[in-house]
Amino acid sequence: MPANEHEMTPAPDYAPRHPGSGKLDGKVALITGGDSGIGRAISVLFAREGARVAIAYLEEDRDAEDTRKLVEDEGSEAVLIRGDLGVKKNCEAAVAKTIEAFGQLDILINNAAQQWIDKDFESLEEDMIRQMIGSNILAYMFMTQAALPHLKEGASIINTSSVNAFAGNAALVTYSMTRGASLAFSRSMASNLAEKGIRVNAVAPGPIWTPFIPGTMPADKVEGFGSGVPLGRPGQPWEVATSYLFLASSDGSYFTGQTLHPNGGKVVGA
Repeated sequence: MPANEHEMTPAPDYAPRHPGSGKLDGKVALITGGDSGIGRAISVLFAREGARVAIAYLEEDRDAEDTRKLVEDEGSEAVLIRGDLGVKKNCEAAVAKTIEAFGQLDILINNAAQQWIDKDFESLEEDMIRQMIGSNILAYMFMTQAALPHLKEGASIINTSSVNAFAGNAALVTYSMTRGASLAFSRSMASNLAEKGIRVNAVAPGPIWTPFIPGTMPADKVEGFGSGVPLGRPGQPWEVATSYLFLASSDGSYFTGQTLHPNGGKVVGA
């Protein structure tokens, strides 16, 4: 990690399947990890539905530029924001740049994360553990802190969790732990912000074909990736992005503290 979407074969399928209906007209969304994978699919779908998009990413410049072009092809605008969101000042800068570019912030998608295989948990280096905690936990907290002064009643925060937060994963102990934290963070912040009319929810994807997979898994595991779920295949990013649209739009106005599960049919606790 990081891994590049433009190097993947086959390429992930990010493209929305339906014409836009203006569900996010006049809205501004800040999407972390918006350069590739699920984040790219969210960015393009939100743009089709009328949102202007700020895309925060680590260092994958080519993927980020490609995503900006895709957003612009949908008739919208995008601003790219590079930096490590595990550092609080970078989260504050990302929100400030979003406000500078668009004058408002209505939707925060905490999606950026890192993943790797825990080959030998007993000997995992402290620096690696702290790096994942910074990316997958602290960044979500810092981004939310920075965004809150700009979010008004009706705003939405959506945090990416994972099926592994519910089911566990012997090879992804550290990653699963951080995704459990994003789930607990979502539920706690939903209660915290309910009186302000700000909804907080989570999406817990299953096996999705994103740069995570070739970037972190051995080749023999990549070949059969996703075959173990009831639908028998990995999901594509566009199939996950629709969950974020539902939760971000007025369609999901009675949802807060909840989790959606685009995971190919694996039954887990809610």
